[in-house]
Amino acid sequence: MVGLLLIGGCSTAPTVNSLAVANPQPVEHYIIGPGDSLEIFVRDNPTLTTTVPVRPDGRVSIPLVQSMVAAGKTPEELAGDLEKELSRYIRDPLVTVIVKGFVGAYSQQVRVVGQAVTPRAVPYRSGMTVLDVMIDVGGLTKFAAGNSAKIIRHLPEGNDQTIPVRLGELMNGAIKYNEVMRPGDVLIIPQSLF
Repeated sequence: MVGLLLIGGCSTAPTVNSLAVANPQPVEHYIIGPGDSLEIFVRDNPTLTTTVPVRPDGRVSIPLVQSMVAAGKTPEELAGDLEKELSRYIRDPLVTVIVKGFVGAYSQQVRVVGQAVTPRAVPYRSGMTVLDVMIDVGGLTKFAAGNSAKIIRHLPEGNDQTIPVRLGELMNGAIKYNEVMRPGDVLIIPQSLF
């Protein structure tokens, strides 16, 4: 019995850390975009702590900082820039930026046009699929030609890739048609001709 305990103690199962090293996942950082709502917290300075929208020009304004570019930055980058600017007025400011309302940068959105119940731009989320997008836009209208839908994907080389999507079948449970979306994708859902 003691021998079994010793042998069992010598064998090790893979740990979470060793599994993470074997299958590294890309780390995605949220990029602030126009229309986002940001809570800016300045430690020990409640008069500077505020919630602000990111203006259409991509900038924010807080007390003591009239205008600063926020769009295209991560919350951490914006916090660092605000700390640098506030250090002109406050000793060692500590700023935290929390995104409260998500819209995201245009390059981080998925756009849905055509015969969706509510066609619109949807903020991209890591691991997002066509089915996730269809849930966000309320599904197909009764006039949609769902099986003729397509994804237009802008490639880094400047080309566009067209990916046919059988939305009608997907919405009826054929999960094999559930394509993975990428930031910047455009989902086009045409109208049925009859």
